[in-house]
Amino acid sequence: MGFGYYEEESAIGRVYDRRLLARLWEYLRPYKASVLASLAMMILVAVLELVPQLIIRYAIDKQIRAEPPTIEQLPELTGLFFLTLSTIFVARYAQGMLMAYVGQRVMMDLRMALFAHLQRMSIAFFDRNPVGRLVTRLTNDIQTLEMVISQGVVQMLTNLLMVSAIVVVLIVLDWRLALLMYFFLPFLIYAVRTFAMAQRDAFRDQRVWVARINAYLNELITGVAVVQLFNRQGENLRRFDHRNRGALAANMRVLFWYAVFEPTVVLFGAVTTGAILWYGGGNVVQDTLTLGTLVAFLGYMQRFYWPIRELSERYTTLQAAMASAERIFEVLDEPEELTDVDDPHEVEHVRGKIEFRDVWFAYHEENWVLRGVSFTIEPGEKVAVVGATGAGKSTMMSLLNRFYDIQRGEILIDDVPIKRYRQRALRRHVGLMLQDPFVYTDTVLENVRLRDPSIAPERVREAARAVGASTFIERMPEGYDSMLAERGANLSTGQKQLIALARVAAFDPEIVLVMDEATASIDPETEAIIQRGIREVTSGRTSIIIAHRLNTIRAVDRIIVLHHGELVEEGTHAQLVTTGGIYARLYELQYKDQDAAGSPAS
Repeated sequence: MGFGYYEEESAIGRVYDRRLLARLWEYLRPYKASVLASLAMMILVAVLELVPQLIIRYAIDKQIRAEPPTIEQLPELTGLFFLTLSTIFVARYAQGMLMAYVGQRVMMDLRMALFAHLQRMSIAFFDRNPVGRLVTRLTNDIQTLEMVISQGVVQMLTNLLMVSAIVVVLIVLDWRLALLMYFFLPFLIYAVRTFAMAQRDAFRDQRVWVARINAYLNELITGVAVVQLFNRQGENLRRFDHRNRGALAANMRVLFWYAVFEPTVVLFGAVTTGAILWYGGGNVVQDTLTLGTLVAFLGYMQRFYWPIRELSERYTTLQAAMASAERIFEVLDEPEELTDVDDPHEVEHVRGKIEFRDVWFAYHEENWVLRGVSFTIEPGEKVAVVGATGAGKSTMMSLLNRFYDIQRGEILIDDVPIKRYRQRALRRHVGLMLQDPFVYTDTVLENVRLRDPSIAPERVREAARAVGASTFIERMPEGYDSMLAERGANLSTGQKQLIALARVAAFDPEIVLVMDEATASIDPETEAIIQRGIREVTSGRTSIIIAHRLNTIRAVDRIIVLHHGELVEEGTHAQLVTTGGIYARLYELQYKDQDAAGSPAS
C-alpha cells in the first residue's frame, strides 16, 4: 500500500570488484574447461587481429611501392588477408557461444543458490526485506550478471590483450611515432579512470532505485483493495512519482557518463591521428619512413582506440554487473538465524505435550511481546488462547513453530526443547491453520497437499471430506483439478479457510494450531462448516486455538488468557467468567452478545 515500515533501500558501500570477481569465479569453476577454451579463442583472436595490417604494410612496401612496382604476390596476400579475417570470425563465434553457455549456466546456478538460501531464511529476515527487493535480486540482478559473464569479461580481456599487443607492435614499427602517440595516453588514462569511478557510483545508485520501485510496487499491488477503499490513489501516485523520478535521475547519470566518455575517446583518437598523420607524412616525404609503415601504424591506431571505446561500453556493463553481484552476495551472505543443532532429537511421532517455561520474546531489542509466559498442555488437550489485540497470541503460535527464537526461557514438546528438533521435523509435527491462508496458483489438489507427492490424491479427498471442503470443491468445473487464481482470488474467504483446514487434515500432525477468528465476510452456513472442520482436525490432537468465537471457547478443555504479553488467567469458561478478571471483561465486551444469540455457529 505504500505505507510499509521498511523504508528506502540504502546504497551499499564501495564495490570491491576484485573480491566480487573472486567470488564469481567460484561459480565459474565448474565450467573451467569452457572458460579456458574461450580464453584460447581470445588469445587466437588477439594475435590474428594484428596480422591484416602487417599484410597491408607488406603489400604496399614490397609490391605496390617496390622498384619496380609488382603485383606478383598480391593474389596470395589477398587470400591470406581473407583467410585471417575468416579465422577471426570463426574464433569469435566459438568464443561467444562458449561464454553464452557458461553465462546461462552460472545464471541458473546463482538463481538456484539464491532461491535455496531464501528458503532457509527465517521469517524475521522476510520481515526486514520487502518482497520486491528480493524479487529484484532473483531476476534483474542475476540477468545483468549473466550479460557480463557471457558478453563482457572475456571480451574485455580480449581487448586488453589486443591493446597491449598493439602497444608493442607500434614500438616495433616506428618508435618515434609510438612516442608521439603515447604522449597523449596519460590524458586518456585520466579520462578513463574518472569515467570508471563516476560510472560505478551511478550504476550502484541505479540498482538501488530499481529495487525501491519493485518493493513499492509489490506492496502497492498486494494492498490495492485497501488503497481503493480509502481513496488513497493520489497519495500513492505521489509516492511512486518520487521513486520513479529518483530512478530517472539515476538512469540519466548513467547515460550522461556514457555519452561523455565515448566522444572523449573519439576526440583523443582524432587528435592523435592528426598528429601522427602530420609527423609521419613528413617522414614519408623525406624517405625516413615507408608509406606501408605509416598506413599500418594508422591502422593499428584505429585498432588501438576501437578496443578502448569497446572497453568503455563493456566497463559500463561490468559496473552494472558488479553492482548486481554486490547485492546478490549481500543476500547470500545473510546468516541463517535459525539453525539445527548438530545432534538433533529424532522421533517419528510425538505425543503432543507442550510446555512454555518462563518464555520472554521481543521482535525488536527489548520491546517484549511475551513476558515470562509459563504453562503446560498435556497430550490430546485442547486449549484456547484469548486476549486483546497485541496480547501476544499469534506470536505464541509463531514461536511454537520456531519461526523465531526466544530470548529467554524454553519451549518444549514432549519434554524436549524445540531447538533440539530439526526444523523440518518440528513443522511436520505441528500443523498451523492461518486465518488468511495463502493459496497458490495451482490446482485444488496441489494447494491442499502443497505439491507433496507423498500425499496421495485419495488422502486429499478424504481430508477435504472430513473438514467439509469437498462440497464446494466437487462443485467446481474440474473438481480437485480446478485451477485456483493467484492468492485464491476465485475463492471466498470461507472457502480458503476450508482449504487450509483440509491441508492440516491431509498432513495429519500430532499438534494443531488454529487461528479461529470470526469473519463478517463468511456466511453462517460456511461458518458452521468451518466450525465442524475445526472440531474434526483438533479431535484427538493436542490443540491450541486462538479463539474469537464463544462456541469454540466453550468446547475447549482449558482457556489461557494473555494480557500485555503475560499469562494472567487460566481455567475453563465457567470458572473464568465468574472471577471478575480480564476474561470476564472480555466476555462482557466480546462474547456476551454471541451467548445471547445462541452463538452463530454450532
